[in-house]
Amino acid sequence: MSIAVVTGAGSGIGRSVALALASAGWSVALAGRRAEALEETAAAAPDGDFLVVPTDVTSPERVADLFAAVRDRYARVDLLFNNAGTFAGGGVPVEDLDPDTWRTVVDVNLTGAFLCAQAAFRLMKEQDPQGGRIINNGSVSAHAPRPHSIAYTATKHAMTGLTKSLSLDGRPYRIACGQLDIGNAATEMTARMQTGILQADGRFAPEPVMDAADVAATVVHMAALPLEANVQFATVMATGMPYIGRG
Repeated sequence: MSIAVVTGAGSGIGRSVALALASAGWSVALAGRRAEALEETAAAAPDGDFLVVPTDVTSPERVADLFAAVRDRYARVDLLFNNAGTFAGGGVPVEDLDPDTWRTVVDVNLTGAFLCAQAAFRLMKEQDPQGGRIINNGSVSAHAPRPHSIAYTATKHAMTGLTKSLSLDGRPYRIACGQLDIGNAATEMTARMQTGILQADGRFAPEPVMDAADVAATVVHMAALPLEANVQFATVMATGMPYIGRG
């Protein structure tokens, strides 16, 4: 039995990935702020083995509680999908962005990812057999920004550094770390892209999206590899989105 932890599992990409992993035979710990949303994810696959753990990823104590619950239930963790994130402050010009909003985005997108990776790393290092895999949700914004997205973009660039450091530091302990950069998956966060969103040239234009299930299939593939192999970086995106040549 393989054990996964999925953060941000109450909606969107997190929910799709959790359900796809369960369908592939994984036991899945569902982490997120809203207990009701996590229960809805679990209810969507009645035959799945889920552990619902409401979690604030910005809190070291709550993250420690999450991984303690996983250890108590399953005795190990084989996969962390570091997915929790926010686009708070998106659409606000840099000169108008409130510092508290900046801190919120950094706390959730970067510090939260670090805290979960740190807790997973500790458990993966100690368990027998040793090792596991961490997959970070990066975004195509780890490579190219959208207008007025400085907080989100900065944290996603930082996620790449987190991924590389975890990958290097995990080598002695059979801990693999990779990053999936996602572009225009159809979720609540990207709904406005289908009606019109600001482009680099100042126009507003609709953009194509892809099914979040296609993202989930990529995560399942990455997770199924033996620990001797790793997808270090991958990009999955709506084919026609304005990313290649965005600017």
